[in-house]
Amino acid sequence: MFELDVEREFSSAHNLKGYNGNCSEKHGHNWGVQVFVRSKSLDEIGIAVDFKALKRELDAILLELDHKDLNTIPPFDKINPTSENIAKTIYDRLAAKLNDSRIKVYKVRISENKSSGASYFED
Repeated sequence: MFELDVEREFSSAHNLKGYNGNCSEKHGHNWGVQVFVRSKSLDEIGIAVDFKALKRELDAILLELDHKDLNTIPPFDKINPTSENIAKTIYDRLAAKLNDSRIKVYKVRISENKSSGASYFED
């Protein structure tokens, strides 16, 4: 099994509805995003996943989130834009674009800062 990962960042604001604390107020993060992709095999030239293609798909998703108020963007206008929900949303969108018989998005990790983050993956 091969595992590849890419990292990106985006900046946005959010607030957590129903949260009892400072995070209920509008605030911002420079989010870190790490995507892990797995493949059981390599293609004919020895590549599991083209890093350029992986980055292109991730960048397209992050462009919709960058420098935005997440609470106003679907699906976060209906669900809280927690690190957990952001990770799952990015995972679902990337998996729909990239997963095939050879490649599977394995995990997406979102970091609010250098010491706190959340990951989403499926068994």
